[in-house]
Amino acid sequence: MFGPHETNLADGRAFSARHIAYYERRAAAGVGVIVTEEASVHHSDWPYERCPAAWECGPGWTAIVEACRPQGALVIAALGHAGGQGSSAYSQAPLWAPSRVPEVNSREVPKWMEPTDVAAVVDGFGAAAGLAVGAGCDGVEINAGQFSLVRQFLSGLTNQRGDEWADRTKFARDVLVAVRSAIGADAVVGLRLSCDELAPWAGLVPDAAAELAAELAAHVDYLTVVRGSIYSTAATRPDGHVAPGFNLDLVAQVRTAVRAVHGDRVAVIAQGSIVDWSMAEGAIAEGRADAVEMTRALIADARLVTKASAGHPERIRPCVLCNQTCQVRDARNPIVTCVVDPRSGHETEDVPLDTPARTPSIDRPVVVIGGGVAGLEAARVAARRGHRVVLFEAANQVGGMVRAASRGAGRERLAAIIDWLAAECDRLGVEVHTNDVRGFEAGAMEWAAKCAAVIVATGGQASRPSFTTTRAAVVVTAADVLAHDDPAASLPTGPIMLWDPIGGPIAVSVAELLAGVGRDVTLVTPDGVVGNELSRSGDLAPANGRLQQAGVTLERRVVLRAVMKGSVEVEERFSGSRRTIKASVVIDASHRLPNDALFRRLDQDSGVRAPVIRVGDAIAPRTIHEAILDGRRAALAVDGIGHVSDGVAMPAACGGHS
Repeated sequence: MFGPHETNLADGRAFSARHIAYYERRAAAGVGVIVTEEASVHHSDWPYERCPAAWECGPGWTAIVEACRPQGALVIAALGHAGGQGSSAYSQAPLWAPSRVPEVNSREVPKWMEPTDVAAVVDGFGAAAGLAVGAGCDGVEINAGQFSLVRQFLSGLTNQRGDEWADRTKFARDVLVAVRSAIGADAVVGLRLSCDELAPWAGLVPDAAAELAAELAAHVDYLTVVRGSIYSTAATRPDGHVAPGFNLDLVAQVRTAVRAVHGDRVAVIAQGSIVDWSMAEGAIAEGRADAVEMTRALIADARLVTKASAGHPERIRPCVLCNQTCQVRDARNPIVTCVVDPRSGHETEDVPLDTPARTPSIDRPVVVIGGGVAGLEAARVAARRGHRVVLFEAANQVGGMVRAASRGAGRERLAAIIDWLAAECDRLGVEVHTNDVRGFEAGAMEWAAKCAAVIVATGGQASRPSFTTTRAAVVVTAADVLAHDDPAASLPTGPIMLWDPIGGPIAVSVAELLAGVGRDVTLVTPDGVVGNELSRSGDLAPANGRLQQAGVTLERRVVLRAVMKGSVEVEERFSGSRRTIKASVVIDASHRLPNDALFRRLDQDSGVRAPVIRVGDAIAPRTIHEAILDGRRAALAVDGIGHVSDGVAMPAACGGHS
């Protein structure tokens, strides 16, 4: 199952051509069930700007069905209402909820729903279901999960009523009855149900939820087990710090309860960071679930099912559970995509990489300098399109900064990107020379004369420190520390200070790693909250919790000014007062700069005839997503798809994202 998730692909509040291509790509590769992005069922609900509205979705649902059904996939329309967890920013109208419990993030107090409001929303679910099935969908899925009014009625956290809806199951039952009445007995009705709100003082807990699931299963054909509540938004789709398959025991418990009452009539679907094919197979084989939702895995590799069915699960592009570009519910309104497959979400614009090059370069190879993710992706795509590719890497193994970052706490899955890219390059016949950039540099002119193109992926380098140092001070960069297989052993004894002016994941992961082996760690940031950039991936609150539990001292709103032997001087950001902190070593997690000296030498040499293209951090240090995207664009530019401007590979004039 490809489960429902926010995409920001909508045209206003209607499904778009991008949606159709996005779902069709997965259906064509063997996905059995496509659940479309959740649509609001009533005008009182507008949870994010591009959230589909059911009353505008009829033509879009029809188009998605026409694209996916010939591929053999069922199409299910997700329907919901965010209730008090929505937003009033777009409607300028009050939020509706069972009780006056403030929304956790905005602190907005919702309107207590009156009986006429409740009736209107129940009718809205029925009308939306009828519209979806009338448009051709095979059924509907009702959301009683994380951001859900239905769950808010079911939970003691948010339902504090004293009237007829004090019976907390009444609203859910009324909704399901209205939906079934609207679509008949033959269409599918699914229910996405939070079975652990992670708030045991008043919320749904597994034992009670299993009984609830068995009760509500009387009205549905399948039930997808999720977790999370108004107080645990990050728990619904956590990042790599939470083990994959975290819901499987809960799924098995619910399935047992449902089967005890309904036999095998109701399918129970497993959900929860299931991104590895072997785990999905195991969940079915062990009888924990009847089907498996692999949404993030299918964003990372749309052809997951095809590859596994062909007996090549090792070729599945890995999901690393980073949430960096697939979690899009924020004020920037980015559209869904994936750090390891930037074509996801851009299917209508990007060139399929299966297309061979018009004139593959065999005699004159494409030369790639640097074996980080940008260089490896450039080499992989160029080789896949039929070019001969030679890659030079200065280190004794490929991987670059991503290999280093994977040594941080909770970042281990990042290594899977490198391992997959390296394996694909090997399979495609890329000639890789490690420990050997000097070999290229010594014969640069000779290579440049016989190359079809030179792609420079030499990465980044440390920036100049923003603080003063004395001669006896010990200062290293976060990259220096993570370059060691045992980062803690590379540092002197005594207290450690981490300077993090960026607020990204690197300093946080290094602090967790070092504190985890018993080191005394202080993390200093000029921001009001540690790791502020982690809000985009949903890890901000969990990261701060982990740091405090690990015993890391957090110094907020503080600027590092000087490093001496055994201590540092910091300045309070607002008062300007200064004080010292003991530190035997400072780890600087500041921004990096391009390592572009080789590119400039080649680009400015009039004797170089081949195009010279720089990619990744050699242009500007950014994230894995931009590095892979740059590498892909460079490989396509060799074929004349897109162009090269000032040595930088650019997308095609038509706006192609590849």
